[in-house]
Amino acid sequence: MSSNAAEFERAQRVLVGGVNSAVRAFRAVGGTPRFIARAQGAYLWDVEGRRYIDYLGSWGPMIVGHGHPDVLARVERAVADGLSFGAPNRMETELAERICALYPQVEKVRFTSSGTEATMSAIRLARGHTGRDAIIKFEGCYHGTGDSLLVKAGSGALAFGTPSSAGVPADLARHTLVAQFNDLDTVAALFAAHPGAIACVIVEPMPGNMNLIRPAPGFLAGLRALCDEHGALLIFDEVMSGFRVALGGAQSLVGVVPDISTFGKVIGGGMPVGALGGPAAIMDRLAPLGAVYQAGTLSGNPIAMAAGLATLELISADGFFDRLGTRCERLVTGLRDAAARAGVAYSAQSIGGMAGMYFRAEVPGGFTAAQQQDVERFRRFFHAMLEAGVYLPPSPVEAFFFSSAISDEDIAHTLEAAGAAFAALA
Repeated sequence: MSSNAAEFERAQRVLVGGVNSAVRAFRAVGGTPRFIARAQGAYLWDVEGRRYIDYLGSWGPMIVGHGHPDVLARVERAVADGLSFGAPNRMETELAERICALYPQVEKVRFTSSGTEATMSAIRLARGHTGRDAIIKFEGCYHGTGDSLLVKAGSGALAFGTPSSAGVPADLARHTLVAQFNDLDTVAALFAAHPGAIACVIVEPMPGNMNLIRPAPGFLAGLRALCDEHGALLIFDEVMSGFRVALGGAQSLVGVVPDISTFGKVIGGGMPVGALGGPAAIMDRLAPLGAVYQAGTLSGNPIAMAAGLATLELISADGFFDRLGTRCERLVTGLRDAAARAGVAYSAQSIGGMAGMYFRAEVPGGFTAAQQQDVERFRRFFHAMLEAGVYLPPSPVEAFFFSSAISDEDIAHTLEAAGAAFAALA
């Protein structure tokens, strides 16, 4: 039997940092990443044979757990017919029909192979539709690794964005303006400072990449009003929240309709997939009907479509999200109570099957507050939970995810482990 340490050493010789996505390297928490050998239901097993209750869920898509028999059966039937065609297939249409039915403002869909592709394409579409170059994003909201989106705030709210990654040209970054989440005044100021120049506002309506943050009452409606006033499009990045906080995503909970929505994760059931969708009048700007070019060799891959269809059928069952949300909240309440008993500054919240924990006394309302937590305590808590067989996201600024496969016994074990971990922190 191999070990996690040996596998990590081997991986670092041929993979950059030993990983294919930076957060997996455990740099935020220290220690050795777990190399996963298999997964089933609510559990992961590493190469050493240790089992973990999974609250990572492949960063969101595994809402019905790993290896659900209905999903596997659908995928196996699709695999038997071929892995990829590079041509239209019927399941693309079926999954698009399902998305359009659940998101009424989405009249047409374009599939991609990742959430990053979906948000990049949505930005390009907004620019092509409006004939404008500038975009507004929010500090702390993550929309993938597209150059226009890897931008952080400058010295003030009205400053042009500056690249937050090497390799992003400053000339491109200057078209990205950065506002503060839950602060409409910063958005209004950017519109006022750049009249007629802003193509769109892109936002995670319920961010999960600065940990889970709730939109303040009126914030998203205010974005809708500002976009309407200034002729800009509103893009909701629901790659993480779509089909996760509710069947109709965050927009169904807040009652605000965006112009373009982007999706990913759950709609692929664990397979690589993304999508953007909106009214036909906007979507038809995409090639082959319009002048905005977008394409992908593996977009609409039949295996991903099959997994997504099976997953959406399962989560569309009556009461699925009521049950998921109730049980996730039970876990979150138990964690808060355990921390309180130990006297540890800690807060947590959940929306549907998405949750956040913060080593600070109050739930944060934005990026700055989310950064102000006891990171060292989080690291110690993370490793204590990992040793107890509970797998959490290896970063203090990432949401965690609940699946319908997690049992009452799993919740009880998690809370027992958390009680001991919090007590050790006191």
